[in-house]
Amino acid sequence: MTQRQLLQVLEEYLKGRMHFVQTMSELASRGQNMKMLKNANVMALLQPLMLDVDPSVQQIATQALGRLVGHSEEMAKELVQGEVLPQIVNSLPKHNNYYKKAATLVLRSVAKHSATLAKAVVDCGTLDSLMICLDEFDPGVKESAIWVLCHVARHNEDLAQAVVDAGAVPFLVLSMQEPEIALRRVAVSALSDISKHSMELAHIVAETGTIAILAQMILNPDTKLKRQVFSVLSQIGKHSVDLAELVVEAEVFPTVFICLQDPDEVVRKNVAILVCEIAKHTSELSQLIVNAGALPALVDFIGENEGSVRLPAVMALGYIAAHAETLATAVIMSLGIPQLTQVLSNEAEENYVRAATAWSLGQIGGHSSEHAVAVAGENVLPKLLQIYTSPDSSDDFQNKAKNALKNILQKCVHLPALEPLLRDSPQNILKHVVIQYSKFKHQLSPARQVLHSHTRPKTSSLWVANVLELSRFISLFLILNAVC
Repeated sequence: MTQRQLLQVLEEYLKGRMHFVQTMSELASRGQNMKMLKNANVMALLQPLMLDVDPSVQQIATQALGRLVGHSEEMAKELVQGEVLPQIVNSLPKHNNYYKKAATLVLRSVAKHSATLAKAVVDCGTLDSLMICLDEFDPGVKESAIWVLCHVARHNEDLAQAVVDAGAVPFLVLSMQEPEIALRRVAVSALSDISKHSMELAHIVAETGTIAILAQMILNPDTKLKRQVFSVLSQIGKHSVDLAELVVEAEVFPTVFICLQDPDEVVRKNVAILVCEIAKHTSELSQLIVNAGALPALVDFIGENEGSVRLPAVMALGYIAAHAETLATAVIMSLGIPQLTQVLSNEAEENYVRAATAWSLGQIGGHSSEHAVAVAGENVLPKLLQIYTSPDSSDDFQNKAKNALKNILQKCVHLPALEPLLRDSPQNILKHVVIQYSKFKHQLSPARQVLHSHTRPKTSSLWVANVLELSRFISLFLILNAVC
């Protein structure tokens, strides 16, 4: 064999390897091929090629492996058990940027599946190698490395703490100020994944000046970046009053209310979540955002959206109203009750949205007789009673409806609103109605007739069914007679 023939054989061998890894990478990019590739044991064939003498074969084989394990948690577990991760991590600082992107794809694809697999990635010494990648000039390498940090940090507090301990936060803050929009998006997303777990982690993020930088991004035209900006602000602000005050001090209000009208649904929802997380802490913070114009914006938002998107806005009204009578009055003056009543009546799909609405109405109506009358005047009480007694309502929904009814009834002095409840209420609700009627002796003659007609047909059946229940019911009747 001549040298020329030998070179030709070697060239064909290289072409064959290249063709194989390229084809496998293409097939692995589509989820429907996973079963076929797994049955063919492709992962075992790709692993030796990660050490190929040709850098291009190495890179594409690693990329194919990353795509494979990204689609299948089972294959990711096999990769971890095969001790491939240490090999990838150790090779990261030694190879070119193309390989680094492919290698971080493998790490990201393994870490995303579960906390257990993410911990396996961390245990290989990945975080130290990623810090080296974050110091690279190439923004693509930085972005790929930060994606790994995102998928590690999002699982639990311990993993997020490991990311922080590796020194990632300063790099992330610098990255979110880079001109490349994709790099900024993923850096902000990583900060959100870190901040969400605990007050301590959120403090670490906030102390780096992150909030002031984020405040400047609120009106950025990039939709995906705005989603993450509002997410991280709410994740920081939710943990404590001090952190919420830091968000407020960055002067994000009232600018954020503009984004409640954003064309993107996720942006709108994340803004509503931010308002809700700030409002829940104290009356002072609630008053501040009310003064900034929160209530009209929230009420309009509830009317213009459907389903789970409007849940945080519904809860925000409840939190604001719960703090003080004056704030509850402000909600009423902003026409919040008709909008909440509409959600309670017409929200067809999401029971938990209606449950939150019932809770919010209870917070508004539970302050004083004026507040209760304002809620009852929208015919809310029969709706809440129907929800409470309906077998189709979940336990949580029934509890929230019951508590809202009790809160409102204990303050309600609007007798026409109470009268429908005399006919249909169970005893634990009826007693609150009777107590309210007892406060108006001079108006009780019609009420006695209504209650008497309500109790009489029930007495015989209750007597047969349960004498104890009957005696409780008659006791309520006697209370009414006594006060007359």
